Amino acid sequence: MQELERITARRSELDTLAEELAKQLQEVQAEREELVIAERVLNRLAEQGRAVEGAAATIAPTPAG
Repeated sequence: MQELERITARRSELDTLAEELAKQLQEVQAEREELVIAERVLNRLAEQGRAVEGAAATIAPTPAG
């Protein structure tokens, strides 16, 4: 009977650990999604910045030398 109690206790420990890990995994996945969105936003802003700089360079007069 002692073996059965140890097995049951260990299984309970593993069930608890599995629940904790599942929660951590959800948190990690949510953070990764947020970072993907932030990365896309920064890339778009950088592209817009380059486009504005390019447009300004074509409009700006060349300094006289």
